[in-house]
Amino acid sequence: MKKAILAAVAAGLAAFAPMSVVAQAAAPAAPAAPATTAAEAGAVAGAQTASGVEALPGTKTPVEAAAAPAGEGGYTPMAPTKGKGMPTSYEDDPVKSMTFQDQYSDNGEYALWMHDVILLPVITVISLLVLGLLLYVVVRFNRRANPVASRTTHNTLIEVVWTIVPVIILVIIAVPSITLLARQYETPPADAVTVKATGYQWYWGYTYPDHGDFEVVSNMLDEAEALKRGEPHQLAVDNRMVVPAGVPLRIQTTADLVIHAFAVPSLWFKMDAVPGRLNEKLLTIKEPGVYYGQCSELCGARHGYMPIVVEALPPAEFAAWVKAQGGSMPGEAEAAPAAAAAPAAAPAVAS
Repeated sequence: MKKAILAAVAAGLAAFAPMSVVAQAAAPAAPAAPATTAAEAGAVAGAQTASGVEALPGTKTPVEAAAAPAGEGGYTPMAPTKGKGMPTSYEDDPVKSMTFQDQYSDNGEYALWMHDVILLPVITVISLLVLGLLLYVVVRFNRRANPVASRTTHNTLIEVVWTIVPVIILVIIAVPSITLLARQYETPPADAVTVKATGYQWYWGYTYPDHGDFEVVSNMLDEAEALKRGEPHQLAVDNRMVVPAGVPLRIQTTADLVIHAFAVPSLWFKMDAVPGRLNEKLLTIKEPGVYYGQCSELCGARHGYMPIVVEALPPAEFAAWVKAQGGSMPGEAEAAPAAAAAPAAAPAVAS
């Protein structure tokens, strides 16, 4: 009886005491928990970056694709091409460093043509003409050369010329200018891939509503990590905005607290991200590549530390990237239940 009472007391104390090392070793192994997807793990863990800024609660952090072994999850981060989609230094190319970046969208190519073929020659000719007229007036009509000042009040021919000629020049410039403006306001088609860029303080988040509504949180890499990956410092990020190349994109922008601006110069793309407002614009990237940009609206203390990196992949590789993030391609969610519900074909029975 005494032994039974002591055993009961010991069992009660053991229920409130932590398991000892020996008891833990002797305890049976717990059943293995089911594997979690990358999106579920990211939603629980959040995003802790080199800059010390955490992702907003509830956002999904993607797999650290840039740090993962090549081919993991069917996606390998694309290496940037020097001089493509990024600024060019004076040491690398003195001429290219003083003009626009090469363009990789239709609107960008049109705008670059307009600058090089129309604006630059017209501005150069007008500037030289005004300079020549100014020098002529200084030499011809100074006090020494012309002691008696002219009292001419008007000249009909000159007034007609300096009115008509500027009008013609403005019309020549207006036609491609209005064309470019109209092209930048084209409505994305219904099948365009939607990516929502949200500006936070001070990093970007990219949501993919067409592919499971997961969000990729993107922060700037520190200098050592950027150089290790062979990317330009203060432009490289841990997680890029990955999109398919050669297909229409519906880029939407908004912001959390203050106004930002989503800008990628080599794609000729810039759009404000305003809190409480959703802006939208069509973009088609002509070829695969890595394209760098930055927030272009003064948004606070770390405005200069929220770069943008757009990685355009072939559609098949983009689909692999989406699956690596735990997302799905449009139509897959409906196709899977339909295939499961379809009855198996009955085998033919010989008579």
